[in-house]
Amino acid sequence: MADAPRSRGRRSGGGGAARVRARGWCCSFAGAPQSPDLRPLPPAAAASSPGGARGNGGWGKKLPPKSPSAPSFLGSPNSSRLAGLGGLIDPRRILSPGRVSPIDPDGSVPPPAPLPLPPPSPLAAPVETMELVPVDPPAAAAASVAVAPVLAVREEGDCSGGLDLSLFLRGRDGRCVHMELDSAVLCSSSAFFSAMAPPAAGGGGGGKRIEVDGVENLEAFRAAVELMYEPDPMRLLAGSGVSRAIDALEVCSSIMFDRGIKSCLTYIEVVPWSENDEEKLKSLFARCTFDDVISQDILARLRPHNSNSSEDLTVQLIQSITSSTNSGARKDMQSLVNSLLSKSSVYQKDLSGLNKDSLYQICYFCMESLVHLFEEATESTDHADQAVVVRGTKPLVERVSCQTENLNWLLDILVNNDIAEEFVELWAKQDWLIRMHEQASPMVRYELSRISAGVFIALGKGKVQCRGNVRSLLFHGWFSSMLLDFGWLQRCPKGLDVRSLEENLGRGLLTLPLRQQQCLFEEWFQFYASRGAECPNLIRAFQVWWRRSFVR
Repeated sequence: MADAPRSRGRRSGGGGAARVRARGWCCSFAGAPQSPDLRPLPPAAAASSPGGARGNGGWGKKLPPKSPSAPSFLGSPNSSRLAGLGGLIDPRRILSPGRVSPIDPDGSVPPPAPLPLPPPSPLAAPVETMELVPVDPPAAAAASVAVAPVLAVREEGDCSGGLDLSLFLRGRDGRCVHMELDSAVLCSSSAFFSAMAPPAAGGGGGGKRIEVDGVENLEAFRAAVELMYEPDPMRLLAGSGVSRAIDALEVCSSIMFDRGIKSCLTYIEVVPWSENDEEKLKSLFARCTFDDVISQDILARLRPHNSNSSEDLTVQLIQSITSSTNSGARKDMQSLVNSLLSKSSVYQKDLSGLNKDSLYQICYFCMESLVHLFEEATESTDHADQAVVVRGTKPLVERVSCQTENLNWLLDILVNNDIAEEFVELWAKQDWLIRMHEQASPMVRYELSRISAGVFIALGKGKVQCRGNVRSLLFHGWFSSMLLDFGWLQRCPKGLDVRSLEENLGRGLLTLPLRQQQCLFEEWFQFYASRGAECPNLIRAFQVWWRRSFVR
């Protein structure tokens, strides 16, 4: 209690009424100091009170006691900070930070003094020191409703110096820019402002005030005006960036600022663009017309002039990938082309599809290459278990695997574009490869079954709709090879989903006539009984066939 603030009490005579100043709290039972909860009555009420000068020591009515846990203002940590704001804060509002204190209805406390107004701001500096000016909410609301900029020109008093024009811009969002400018530079740069406020004869006279309301992009308009007074516009645009330079270009075009248009186009042409910048430029060039002499370089970057379509170029890329000998680069390029051809890709602009004939020419080329490699494999081996002779720079197995990957990748492209029916028929009629499959080494021939697996999966999923004779020819030629090579496919899947192969192989088999299904299921049953896990599991498809054939 020794650190509490202290004050002396003094009684003043006259009228019998006692006036007591606030005194410090101490360990005594003296009169309590004046506090917000215990105030003196007004003079009239004190005189009429029977115990005006006694009882409570001249104090008036007592308000309800405060909670013991609520600290007083003098004991709060913010009392010293708020003490200097007595003229700005109503004392009735800082009685107790812990609860709402009652306010005396007699209005004895005078209202707070109004805040002093800030001194008026000086005139805006030239264009290098422009500032944003806040606008009252009603004006901002009115500006936001404006659809097109509104121009107003007013005459003002005499202006000293070269800054004889005041430009006031009001944006649709309510923000404003006030600029004091040299009218000679502004009017000589922009034909729009020259027609609105021509410079006075003789270079002197009264100034003008131009108000432009409803500006769409306030920052871009200010940047366009800054370009008029900038000796090195490229430096200013380089500090702003491509996106703001495009916005300034649009404003320069609207106010007919030819030098600014040329500066913006020159800067935009020499810097890289993002995809958003490219879309903004395309939209701007669709709405505005620029001189071809200064915009031809940008148009050359926006509009391709070659006659080749994206489909023809894509076919050329696919052909380059299938002829590649680098396996790592080939996989990367395959992923790139797949992303370009994806239906959900942002690069897919034309839905007309790929050139079907050109794609199948690549397929025929890969098929012929695969036939030549298997002819080489059968000539270089004395029997099925002999090692494959290496010719050239790469082993024969690697070259066969490369062509197999190419054909599987082409099949995926054809399936995704719904033009794979001809590929199924082409693969079903490969009688020469079917015969060489029986003579080739297992480590080479199972590559052919990888292609068959892709065809069976597409057929079982319903992504390829082929005629019945084509499906029968396909199973008649490649079903037995699949039973022989299934163990190799399990050990070396190379990305093949073996479970999906088993499921869709059974589904595709069930699309055949029941008589042909019986022949193929009998063949599978014998393989499965002797090899077990080395044979595809078609038990569920076998049960469906049995129920359809014999259960009535």
